[in-house]
Formats: sequence, C-alpha cells, structure tokens
Amino acid sequence: MHARLVRSAAVAVAAAGTLTWAPAASAQPSEPTPSASAATAETPAPDAGSVEITAKDAAGDVLPDAAFLLLNSTGQEAGRGKTDAQGKLTFPNLTPGVYRLKETASGSPLHEVVTDQDVIVTPGATTRLTITDPFKAAKVLLQAKDDKTGKLLPGATVNIGSGDKSLLTLTTGSEGTASGELPVSSRKAQFWVKEIKAPAGYDLYKPTKTFTAGPGAPVTVTVTNAKTATDPKPDPSDKPTHKPTPTPSTPGKPSSGTGGATPSPSGSDTPDPDSSTLAATSVGDSTPKAPTGSLAHTGADATPWLIGGAAALIAAGGGALALARRSRTDSPTDDSTES
Repeated sequence: MHARLVRSAAVAVAAAGTLTWAPAASAQPSEPTPSASAATAETPAPDAGSVEITAKDAAGDVLPDAAFLLLNSTGQEAGRGKTDAQGKLTFPNLTPGVYRLKETASGSPLHEVVTDQDVIVTPGATTRLTITDPFKAAKVLLQAKDDKTGKLLPGATVNIGSGDKSLLTLTTGSEGTASGELPVSSRKAQFWVKEIKAPAGYDLYKPTKTFTAGPGAPVTVTVTNAKTATDPKPDPSDKPTHKPTPTPSTPGKPSSGTGGATPSPSGSDTPDPDSSTLAATSVGDSTPKAPTGSLAHTGADATPWLIGGAAALIAAGGGALALARRSRTDSPTDDSTES
C-alpha cells in the first residue's frame, strides 16, 4: 500500500511539472530498531566475572532453597536468588570489584544462616564459594532431684560435652533447674553429662550419663542425688558417769584428815608404867600420832610412822609383861601375912 502511495505521489508531481524525491523511510517497517545501549547490555563485557555459590551444612549435605543477596561496593543490589536442588546459585556478568554477600534464609528449619562476607570478583573469572550453614543449637533443660522424694535441688553443677570436650556448664538455681543452648554438629548427636558439684547436704552423683539431642530440639537432662549419711549425735544423758572408787585404807597409814594431829610431848625418856598401860590399851588405834612441832603428814611418808608404831607396841607389851610378873610375886606374900 505504501508503494502505491509513493508511485501516486511521483505521478502527481510529474504531472505538475515539479521533480521531487520522496523519502524512502516511509517504505520501512514500523517496528523500532534496537538501540545501541540495549545491545551492549545483552552482550557480556569481555572483563566481566561471576560468583558461584554452593550451600551445605556441617554434615556435608547440600542445602536447596537457601536465599542470598549480592550487593556492590556502593550498597546497590547486584543480584539475588536461591540455591537449586544441588545447593548451587550463580551470579553472572559482574563488574570486577568487591561485593557483599548476605544469606537471608537457610531454607531449612534445622539450620542457621552464616554471617555476611565480602566477595572479590576478578576479570573474566568465576569466584566459587562454599557456604556452610551451622545446625541450630539444642535447648537443654537441667534438673537435679532428690533420689528418694524427687524434690528439685538447687546448687548442682554439671558439665555437658561430646567426646573429650566439654561444651556447656550449668548450675541449678533456686528452683532446682537450669537451661542453656548446646551446639550440635549433626542431625542426631550423642552427649555426656557429669556432675562436678553436688547440692548442699547431698553426695556427688558419680556416674556419667549419656543422652542424644537434635538441632533446635528441646531435651531434658536429670541427675539424682542421695543425702549424705551422717552419724547420730550422742545424747548427753546416755554418757556413763564415772564415780571415784574409794581406796581402802591401809592399817598404819595416816589419813589426810588426821595427819595434822600433834601429840603432847613426854617429859621423860623413861616410859612411865601408867603411860605403858595407856599404850597397851590403845593398841587397836592404828593411827600413829605425829610428834610435837611436826607438820601434817600424808600417806606418802607412812613408813617412819609404821616403824614408830611397831616400837611402841613392843614397848607396851614389855611393860604389860613386867606388871603381870610383879603382881604374881606380890600375891603369896599377902596370903601368908593374913594367915
């Protein structure tokens, strides 16, 4: 149709006697021609680079649907996306420079996201990164109980760990419980718990217990303690009473109560008959008399007193014998006189 209009216009011009050239652009299609800038955007720059990401967990399993955001050096978004079934994501056609990579979601309820990191893009090269998402920590609840009554006990301290490494230390509070987060490195991990301090008045729980825990899952750990055995305190009323046993007195030993007695001094060294008779009648008295002017004596110096008492007895016996002989001699004489 456009060709016919052009010919008609040319015929009309020729008929008018005027020669005029009609622009050929009118015969071109009406669709716009792509601009040079659009062609440049579709064609990668010869020095452009790329970033390839592989997302995994601590056990080595790939993580699909992990979401990432890439920012350029000015903080503008340079790309975003999620990992595929193989855990991979690529950001192509990047101008060389330093970029900031952010993980916005792990794509799994068992995993945490990693912290932001810088990525360097070099001309004509692919920067490959392996992102390892950690497992979420297990929620641990510790309980310490009386092994008989089940009462919760404060003041119990335990270590929780795996292998030869301690990972968490907990101490029960006033309610007899404690809680904390236990880092895990697999979907199902085994741990041990050992009590290092017992509650007041209880024995230490010596066995080492084991338990399993998973990422982000709650787990309860319980240790039981037995009361410390104590010996009953003796009743003062049950104590035996020791009474001193009186020591039998020894004949001839002076007692402490009479040791201070002082006999009257004798005026003559020769025994008087009356004094001899008095000595004879007092033979039964086993307590010797202390000489005049002497100090009180105790049982410790009884030997001299025994010797003196024996001499007195001998003298008294001699005097009594002399009196008996004299009385026998005097008796016949009296009878003969009377007859």
